[in-house]
Order: sequence, then structure tokens, then C-alpha cells
Amino acid sequence: MATAERDLYEVLGVPRGAGDAEIKKAFRRLARELHPDVSQAPDAETRFREVAQAYEVLSKPETRQLYDRYGHAGLRGGGYSPGFQSGSLSDLFSAFFGDEGFGGGRAARGRGADLSVEIEIELAQAVIGVKRELAFEAAARCGTCGGNGVEPGKRPVTCPVCAGAGQLQQVSRSPLGQFVRTQACPRCAGAGTLIEDPCETCDGAGQTLERRSLEVSVPPGIHDGQRIRITGEGHAGPPGGRAGDVYVDVAVRADPRFVRDGNDLLSQVDLTMTQAALGVTLVVPTIDGEEELEFTPGTQPGEVRVLRARGMPVLQGLGRGDHRVLLNVSVPRKLSEEQRRLLEEFESTADEGTYRAEEGFFDKLKSAFR
Repeated sequence: MATAERDLYEVLGVPRGAGDAEIKKAFRRLARELHPDVSQAPDAETRFREVAQAYEVLSKPETRQLYDRYGHAGLRGGGYSPGFQSGSLSDLFSAFFGDEGFGGGRAARGRGADLSVEIEIELAQAVIGVKRELAFEAAARCGTCGGNGVEPGKRPVTCPVCAGAGQLQQVSRSPLGQFVRTQACPRCAGAGTLIEDPCETCDGAGQTLERRSLEVSVPPGIHDGQRIRITGEGHAGPPGGRAGDVYVDVAVRADPRFVRDGNDLLSQVDLTMTQAALGVTLVVPTIDGEEELEFTPGTQPGEVRVLRARGMPVLQGLGRGDHRVLLNVSVPRKLSEEQRRLLEEFESTADEGTYRAEEGFFDKLKSAFR
């Protein structure tokens, strides 16, 4: 898209603090302006795709938060892709609105409804990816009538109101020219036909509810709250239309040992005062398993050890983030008389060299960020 990097709020003409209702209203207004019955602009389809992409991002809390924080680069890094990739302008309008208020075509040109399924995985599973079996109920095309809702051996009759067109057109004139408004026929709901002998199995609906199972592959590096779309596995569409999609909302359960920051993992190791002063080798947890870390004598509180490429995988990318280990030094709260005596004896023998820093405060801060 030529204007893919354009600010999405600017595309919809709303401020960054706009509410859901304001965003939806702006989208519908622009969509109506770009409808082929109204706009004769040669770039109407390109502009509508841009408007639709902006709405798709800003109407969902998870993608809007990602965009607000990181912009277009955050959407790409988070694995986002628009919910529409190809098709005509009419198909795009149908995907967002069906036939509501835009004329559309017959119901047969529509699509089935989407459905949502939730799964929960462990943080460790988000590192390597995991397959999950989904179980849900979805509308399927009736096996008796083939989805047309008519009892086998019978036929639907032509709608007398629209003469089988499925649409009614209204022509109006204004100083700006002639406008043609097309809407679905209210009698047949855009089908062009009426069912006088409904199928006994589905009662004329053309669909029945069935229990379905589906395996979904959760990719490595997925973030909590992200969605996976499985195309064409949702509710069955009307005859001639495709099925809806399944949206899998993924919840990544928090691991008490780590805090996730983008693709990095953060954890903390507690050293006693004497371990920090004398040095020690400890076993610390990582997302890949336990690992021995050596802490040299004179380890200071607040130091950060960085385990390169030991964090989370980059979603749909290469490499991994880092694991940053924050060092905390525990100071004793209670001392026996003997412990107090020994510490006082140590303090009396300490000099400036005992506590001399190898680097200043700002150097430490730079090192921590590095």
C-alpha cells in the first residue's frame, strides 16, 4: 500500500484519544463516501483499503495498544496482518458490513459469521510454540438440502417484489447529479427467491449446528492477548458464499520467575551480603532450564547480568531477545552479639580501598542499559 506508513488516526480523521464509538462512526462515514455507488474516484478502492486497515487496527484493544506504543513497526513485529488481502471493493464492503446499508449484492455473495475461541498456554510453551486442539460449535451447511433451505424435490420461487434480482434501486436527483441507492430486497432479504417448502432438517435455515474440532498451531514468541486467525473455519456462509473465520485469542499465563518485556525476560537473583562480597556460584532459573552463574567478589546491588539470546523468540522473525538478571543484595535485619562484633571488627579494619568503586554511578547506569 502506497500510504502504509501514514498515521492511522489521521487516516480516519480522529484524535488519538478517540473512543470506540467515535472511531466506528468515522469509519462508517468514510466507507459510505468511498462506496462505488457514490464515489467515482479512481483511487476509491485503495483509499477504502487504507481506511479499513486503520479501523481494523484501532477498533481492537490489543492492536491499538501495540500501535500506540510502537507504531507500524510494532504491528509488523507483533505479527499483525490486515484481515483482508485480496478481492474486489464489493467483497471488502461485504466483509465489513454484509449488505447492511450499502446495497451489496444478493445474500449469496456474503460470508458466514466469525467465531472466537480462547486458549491459555504457559510462558515456556510460548518459547517453542505449541499445537492445541480446539473444540467448538459452528453452523454447517445442511446435508439434506445442501444449504438452500428447500425440501429436496422442491424449488424456491422467484421473489415477486424484486423479480429475482435480490435488490431494489432508488434513483434520486440533486444539483450534484444523479445518485442510485441500492438496497437488499426486504421481502427476500437479498436472496432473490422465497422458500415455500422449507427443509424439514434445518427448518429452511440451510444450516445446522455441529460440534467441530480443529488443531491450531501457536507460533513461538506469541504475546499475551494476541489473536490467530484461521480462515474459512467459522460459521458456514449462505449458498455461494464462503465460511467465516475462527479467531483464537491466546492468553499466555504469567510465570512467577520472570517478567516479560517485549522479547526480553527479566528476573532477579538475591545474594546475601557475604556472597556478594566474597563471590559465589549459584544456579539460576532461565526459560530454557537452570543454569550456573558465577558472581565475582565485590558484586554490587543493582548490577544486571545479560544472558544474550536467552529471552523470547521474535514472533515471525529471527533471533531471540535477552534474559536480564537483576542482582539484589540482602542485608541482614537481625544480628547476634557475635555477628555484630565481627562486623564491627571488619568495619574498623576497612579503608577507602575496601569500598572503592571501579566505575561511577553513571557508568553503571550506562552498563545496565547496554
